[in-house]
Amino acid sequence: MTPPNVLAASMGTLIETAREIARTVTAKHTESDDREARWPEETMRALASAGLTGLQVPRSLGGHGQGMVGLVAISEIIAQESGSAGLCFAMHCVGTAVLAAKATDYHRERYLRPIARGEHLTTLALSEPGTGSFFYVPETKATRVGDEIELTGIKGFVTNGGHADSYIVSTAPFSDEGEEGQFNCVVLEKELPGESWDSSWGGFGMRSNESRTLRLNGVRIPGANLLGDPGDELWYMFEVVAPYFLMAMAGTYLGVAQAAFDEARNHVATRRYSHSGELLGAAPVISHRIGELWTTLEATRQLIYSAAAKGDAGSSDALSSILACKASAADTAVTIANEAMTLCGGSAYRDNGRLSRILRDARASHVMAPTTDILKTWLGRSLLDLPLL
Repeated sequence: MTPPNVLAASMGTLIETAREIARTVTAKHTESDDREARWPEETMRALASAGLTGLQVPRSLGGHGQGMVGLVAISEIIAQESGSAGLCFAMHCVGTAVLAAKATDYHRERYLRPIARGEHLTTLALSEPGTGSFFYVPETKATRVGDEIELTGIKGFVTNGGHADSYIVSTAPFSDEGEEGQFNCVVLEKELPGESWDSSWGGFGMRSNESRTLRLNGVRIPGANLLGDPGDELWYMFEVVAPYFLMAMAGTYLGVAQAAFDEARNHVATRRYSHSGELLGAAPVISHRIGELWTTLEATRQLIYSAAAKGDAGSSDALSSILACKASAADTAVTIANEAMTLCGGSAYRDNGRLSRILRDARASHVMAPTTDILKTWLGRSLLDLPLL
């Protein structure tokens, strides 16, 4: 499916590159990656080699300087072949956007330029077991020790866990400052003393995104790895993380929904009854249901790309649309995947078939923070001019 016509001309080559990688690399490994709960290494390596992991890096630093529209477009394309690979790429892009938002010269040279060259993978490490869906209220302790920062805590569901080169970590206020609400964001690099990972991810869906638990036991990082000023965490969470994350997830689950629709349409468009030669899709009830599913899918696509364009333009009404996108994509992906299972009949129920994987991946959308229920609540409060929190 071609994205709506809101993409800059410069995205044309990037989109074709992503499609080629999805077709020749991602599709080749998706089934085995899912079966073995294996991180999509080949896809991520191909995206890096093609320069696509520099999507959110400013052009002045060698990247593509794309915003939310570009993020949605590439995430959707990859996710049509593998929801997990789309998610892994999307989370790297969100992490990149966070690094770029208030980057110092140190951040530009140490992280952003290597990302643009395809030499560095980043991701988010925000969620914690204790605070759950309240991802913006971290309990990880941060203590200043001379020119360093010491971190102690647990981060859960870290996509690309153990494979990324750096992690955007949120922390409680510095222990020597203690001002309520003055949470922080820092960059944590891989394989430092005191870092450890729990066992590999073995989820019901999104099985190859390697969503692991990270344990920090007195890990020391340079003071320069603080992002922004002390207390900037809430700014990052709601001005950068939330909009980019929500659009990244919307693009990913839009791709999952498109994959489910394609499975259903292809099945009913080619399945014929042997006794009559009648095409399954020719039955009025089947044609009707395919039409309904397409309408739902296309309405969601238009919402998502419109919201991304508003976000990139800094429109005053962007917030409500962005809040609606992940929730809408989640509802659409689950609905279409579920209906596709019915339309495709018994053949859809073969062990570890493509559609069963799509259904499992789609279902993960509702439980990824902010959850669908929280987003709809925030959307309502936004429309009523009430504070989100």
